[in-house]
Amino acid sequence: MKKIILSSMLLAFVMLSCNQKNKEDKISETPVAVKIDAGDTKVEIAEVNADVKASVSTDAIIDAYLKIKNALANDKGKEATAAANDFAKAVAETKTDKISKELLTKYSNITDDAKAQAALIVSNYGKIDQQRMYFAVLSKDITNLIATFGTNKKLFQDYCPMYNEGKSGYWISEMKAIRNPYYGSEMLECGGMIKEIK
Repeated sequence: MKKIILSSMLLAFVMLSCNQKNKEDKISETPVAVKIDAGDTKVEIAEVNADVKASVSTDAIIDAYLKIKNALANDKGKEATAAANDFAKAVAETKTDKISKELLTKYSNITDDAKAQAALIVSNYGKIDQQRMYFAVLSKDITNLIATFGTNKKLFQDYCPMYNEGKSGYWISEMKAIRNPYYGSEMLECGGMIKEIK
């Protein structure tokens, strides 16, 4: 009960602290193939079994993701495009030979979708709002990856209630300070930390 009350208070605080300026909703431009849903986006990150964690290192993939996140937070679509290209390379270079057959299927499903979102970020060079839309789906993939395989990094799961009416405003960050990748300089500090990931 206390957790529910605290979560409600945090969400209310975040919504009040964010700039209430409405941003034109770009989701109407979303291709039918990409559906962003609140239930699909928020993934519970729990402690991962040590054997599973040791089966694959997610660090290079997460580092590449963080470069995309930081580029978007800094309103640099060109850098986001370059980082998205690097992301695909990081996935390709990650060794998966120690992953069990069952987990390999899950890993492949997550990373295949993640690579598809990165490719869409690349193909939407010059359209930063579109890049941010695909980044939201990529963030879901990275959250799933961490929830399944863990990480050696100290990370934070952040959330912006303003983005896409609160449905897909989640992201993973390496810093406690909020640097919003969905709005950049327009509302850079909009949002709050949901969870620390160890």
